Amino acid sequence: MRIQFLGGASRVGSLGMLLEHDHDLLLFDYGYLPSKPPTYPMKAPPVRTCYLSHAHIDHSGMIPWLCGRHDTNVFATMPTIATSDLLHNDSIKVLNLEGYPQPFDEEDLETTRRNFMEMRLGETRKEGDLEITSHSAGHIPGACMYEIVDREVILFSGDIHTLNTELVWGAKPVKCDTLVLESTYAGRRHPDRLKLDHEFLKKVEVTLDRGGKVIIPAFAVGRTQEILLILRRKKFEIWLDGMGKRVNRIYLDFPEALRNAAKLRNAVKDAKRVRSQRGRERALKGEIIVSTSGMLDGGPVLRYINRIKDDPKSGIFLTGYQVDGTNGRRLRDTGSLDMSGVNVKVECEVSFFDFSAHADHDDLLRFINDCDPERVILCHGDNRDLLANDIEGRDVLMPMEGKWVEL
Repeated sequence: MRIQFLGGASRVGSLGMLLEHDHDLLLFDYGYLPSKPPTYPMKAPPVRTCYLSHAHIDHSGMIPWLCGRHDTNVFATMPTIATSDLLHNDSIKVLNLEGYPQPFDEEDLETTRRNFMEMRLGETRKEGDLEITSHSAGHIPGACMYEIVDREVILFSGDIHTLNTELVWGAKPVKCDTLVLESTYAGRRHPDRLKLDHEFLKKVEVTLDRGGKVIIPAFAVGRTQEILLILRRKKFEIWLDGMGKRVNRIYLDFPEALRNAAKLRNAVKDAKRVRSQRGRERALKGEIIVSTSGMLDGGPVLRYINRIKDDPKSGIFLTGYQVDGTNGRRLRDTGSLDMSGVNVKVECEVSFFDFSAHADHDDLLRFINDCDPERVILCHGDNRDLLANDIEGRDVLMPMEGKWVEL
């Protein structure tokens, strides 16, 4: 048995891992990084089956290409299937707007819908002599890890979060011989979550008390829902715009994927949904607007920011990692934004809150020790060597894209 990363080995994003067993190939995840220009993985060879860990584009984004070219069957949880379809459709629109070639088309999306097959958490499937079982990965609703059992046990992590959040329960360790582990937050540590929630809510209150408005750019998948749940602790007036509204409906259709479906249902019910231009004007007279996109590369959020950018009493609260080259990173680094091709200085307050859905450095080390593998294969990280240096008593491999690793 051996594995090869088509992408996402030495960097975050574009993850795809081939597993060869008895001359048969399986693929685990197949995404692209929505950078400018987009970063794509190596082209996958024909594979009969792919196992998808979750819907985020850097893990799922090239699934339509895979299905359109190779008619591959793709197994995933139902929340992942429904959310991936939404994101794949959006990808075509975004790539077209940004002027980049589209790696797949509407016909490929139709093939993908036909080829998606449900795999429930805890379910086991046979692939020849292999047994593959899905386990919750935390991270976002429906995200899973895959336990691959032959003579030895391999665990493919996808993206994991080991701590409980407002939205989902944290991932639990799975005993294995080889752990294929994401290392997105290698070398970095999250702030204490309770303190972070308190600081976030306090900053919102301070901004509103001085007469300002709060704009919260949030990823549609996972982050919007987490932010709504946190904000609901206070009696704020919250307006919701963007793709997060549709993701809310998807998640509420699968309450078993949520830590507390009733809480999310109430949080969604309490938020005022923007449905029209008139609604956007009403939202701007309110207190808080939560909207996509989370990295400020398009979406309704830029319209709101354009209206409050010169008001020092108001604030833009970034709630997720801002990839290099995005408008959100530009705002963090320079205090300015690209507005329709014009560099615009932002005078309102800009704050960042690390509401990450990934395990941090210390959480990853604990997860490794609790899984107790003989071998750890680190992937999906820009600084994975920092994590490797702290792993003791185990073989640690850091393969490069395109290189086969014997197991």
